[in-house]
Amino acid sequence: MNYPPFLTRRQALQQLACGFGYMAFAGLAAQAAARSATNPLSARAGHLAPRAKRVIFLFMGGGVSHLDSFDYKPTLYARDGQMLDFLDQRAIAKTGMGATGRVMKPMWDFKQRGQCGRWVSELFPHMAELADDYCVVRSMHTDGVAHGPATLFLHTGATNQIRPSMGSWITYGLGSENENLPAFVSLSPTLANGGPRNYGSAFLPAVYQGTAIGRAGQKAIEAGLRNVRHPTRTAAEQQRQFELVRALNEEQLRAKPGDYELEAAASSFELGWRLQNHAPDALDLSKESAATLALYGIGEEPTDDYGRQCLQARRLAESGVRYIQVNYSDNTNNPAWDQHSNLPKHKDHAVRVDKPVAGLLQDLKARGLLEDTIVWWGSEFGRTPYAERNGTGRDHNPTGFSVLLAGGGFKPGFAYGETDDFGHFAIENKVHMHDLHATIMHQLGLDHEKLTFRHDGRDFRLTDVHGHVVKDILL
Repeated sequence: MNYPPFLTRRQALQQLACGFGYMAFAGLAAQAAARSATNPLSARAGHLAPRAKRVIFLFMGGGVSHLDSFDYKPTLYARDGQMLDFLDQRAIAKTGMGATGRVMKPMWDFKQRGQCGRWVSELFPHMAELADDYCVVRSMHTDGVAHGPATLFLHTGATNQIRPSMGSWITYGLGSENENLPAFVSLSPTLANGGPRNYGSAFLPAVYQGTAIGRAGQKAIEAGLRNVRHPTRTAAEQQRQFELVRALNEEQLRAKPGDYELEAAASSFELGWRLQNHAPDALDLSKESAATLALYGIGEEPTDDYGRQCLQARRLAESGVRYIQVNYSDNTNNPAWDQHSNLPKHKDHAVRVDKPVAGLLQDLKARGLLEDTIVWWGSEFGRTPYAERNGTGRDHNPTGFSVLLAGGGFKPGFAYGETDDFGHFAIENKVHMHDLHATIMHQLGLDHEKLTFRHDGRDFRLTDVHGHVVKDILL
């Protein structure tokens, strides 16, 4: 009978000639595991093989008119000026009846753009030139007919509950690529229509909430992380203070394991200390070339402000920030793109964002970042095909609108879904906001049905009990 050797070859290698190396490696692995266990922002793998590492969400607050930008409807020209009855959700919510309105044709001419022949209006001439670089989903629909609930739903997947924002869910699922910077940043967020809840963590541990830089209404050149530099203490003095605070926090954490608020507070001290040395560089645009600044429209009006935000987003993405939201909105209940009676105002906003957004796409592509970065452009809903109050504006339309998706494994130069002949209702290959959330998470390697958090006796997720991955728009 053959007996097994006392030591296997693997065991011998571990314990003899390679023993010291093995022990050293095991020690390093244990240290890494310990850091991961104590740092909730440590990078981790998702449920699936990812196509993207990060998201840049370009939020157009107020409702960009899809009918005047990316959803070409010849019927609006043919029926312009006619009074028709529309089964409109907002009107039903207000009066219990539909709406009778005057059909209004687009205010900007459409042309076919790029090799894909996509119809894009002259409202966004720079973005139109890049029609081959992004996917247009023209069959979006969502919950909420007013800005507050619809904006909350866009960010959190719920209209009337305190729920974690999408950026917080993604940070919870994947952690951070850079321990020296926040994993989730919101640039110039609005104080209205959800306010901090749009980047908040709700019942998730507070460490996963977004970091706000600037605010709506504040110039981007003036925005930054406050109190990064101490006004009086030297670096050595701050180092000694930080080491003392960290030692005290470690004692508290050992005494109270599982205390999420305490963990978040301790992590905030750690992150704050690292931010002092790294955040200023990530947000500093002075090292960018003149050609790059010009690409984003920086140094010229009216593109300077949003151009700075978009370039900061690229720098943050390059530095490993997982989820970056670039907000174009204001601090009112009727935000920027909300033109009920003055749709020509859309042009004022478009000229501020069009060149910076196109510049961001070109810059990411040139640097090889677009392949693993999802750029999502869109609003909380669209606009109606009829002129509100028989005027020159359009009302809210959550039943059919468009979003753009570039990079991160989405099909470029592709259009998906259709609204009806008037652009009022999504009718073909409908995509709900839950579906969009599920699809973006899928590209990041997260299964939206498996990314859950237990709270108040039930498992919650971003998409609640809904959502399907829209595989037809994926490469």
